[in-house]
Amino acid sequence: MNRPLPIIEGDDKPHDECGVFAVSGSPDAAALTFMGLYALQHRGQESAGIVAIGADGTARSHRGMGLVSDVFDDASMRRLMGSMALGHVRYSTAGASDLRNAQPVLVDYRRGPLALAHNGNLTNQHELRDRLTSEGAIFQTDSDSEVVIHLIARSRRDSESAQVDDALSQIQGAFSLALSVGDTLYAARDPRGFRPLVLGRLAEAAIVASETCALDIIGAEYVRDVEPGEVLRIRHGRVESMRPLPPAEPAPCLFELVYFARPDSRIWGCSVDRARRAFGRQLAREHPVEADCVFAVPDSSNSAALGYAEESGTPFELALIRNHYVGRTFIHPTQSGRDFKVRVKYNPVRELIEDRRIVVVDDSLVRGTTSRGLVALLREAGAREIHFRIASPPIRYPCYYGIDMPTREELIGAQKTIEEIGEHLGVDSLGYLSLEGMRAAVEGHGPFCEACWTGDYKAPLLDREAGYEIESCAC
Repeated sequence: MNRPLPIIEGDDKPHDECGVFAVSGSPDAAALTFMGLYALQHRGQESAGIVAIGADGTARSHRGMGLVSDVFDDASMRRLMGSMALGHVRYSTAGASDLRNAQPVLVDYRRGPLALAHNGNLTNQHELRDRLTSEGAIFQTDSDSEVVIHLIARSRRDSESAQVDDALSQIQGAFSLALSVGDTLYAARDPRGFRPLVLGRLAEAAIVASETCALDIIGAEYVRDVEPGEVLRIRHGRVESMRPLPPAEPAPCLFELVYFARPDSRIWGCSVDRARRAFGRQLAREHPVEADCVFAVPDSSNSAALGYAEESGTPFELALIRNHYVGRTFIHPTQSGRDFKVRVKYNPVRELIEDRRIVVVDDSLVRGTTSRGLVALLREAGAREIHFRIASPPIRYPCYYGIDMPTREELIGAQKTIEEIGEHLGVDSLGYLSLEGMRAAVEGHGPFCEACWTGDYKAPLLDREAGYEIESCAC
């Protein structure tokens, strides 16, 4: 008898690597960090961790594989005492999902415990790793974040702050990070500001988080974004800005607004929900169609679909229900049935679809496998016409700045024309938001990094140029 095959749920979406949260100056630092990580769970679901630093300088760490709710319990939280804490949620690339790569990284350092939580991807990590290894450094993980730890530890600068500055000045690529040395917290964004990082305040405590939704959950006030190239030093809740990193043209990731960030967050100075609605309205102007209803591929496309419905005047319906309890691994009941994982994740409301002309709005299309199965499911539910609308341009290039993106050979937008993609999906029409339309929808908030659509990589890919086979993301 054939045994069921374990199938890794591939939702055909890129994955962001991590979420970062840190607190300085609160006796409840670990508890606040735990709540902040809950709000950032969408940025990483494979591991979670918290490091807390007590008044005596003792660092206590708890990390584990799985969701925040799986990793922490009452006993582990009681151990995490101190007025400063760093937290991290992570999504890794295939083959690197194990506890040794979970963050925050914690090491003993001559100036006290050193902890690091990082979101992004260093584009010269192999070059730096080779140099450090030749100098005697011993690496415990294959995470690029550990490179930063070694650069700080081996710096010949006199002061702790100068050593941090020395390390950050040597790394290239995307990094939004929080690190602690002793009782001092540092927060930094790379000079192009690829990944978000915000500063907040709760009473006397200073908060650093990847998104504003993590401030909301603990009732903290949003103060401002950490600026591109800015390095903050925070002690007991008091914040000061250090010498900035060498300047570069800002290039925040536009895909954060398309897909990654939570719609209730504000990043790059604008509401994520409002940006997505603007994408949907522009999409309706560029690709109108006579239809009976509009609905989203939930949940990240909800705002764009609402924008499309508002602009087109076509009724918005909740015609596709998502199962939020699938998890990343499930058992395939048979060795056939290619659409099973789609059926597990989505179920159509037949009464809203049968014999109707429908517009289905999704935020992006990567490989096209899930969308093709979804279209088949909607046909089975009786849709008379299916018009697929994508609230971003075709993805044609992988990301090297903190997104786990397939290779160019796997990207359907790089291998097929839009007409061929429509035929592959089996839809009556297919329309993508144009790059010009996307830019216009968020005019005044750029310039952005658009490398996954244009191939214009804003930070030098030094490892790639040196012949290293690098992952699209490695933190």
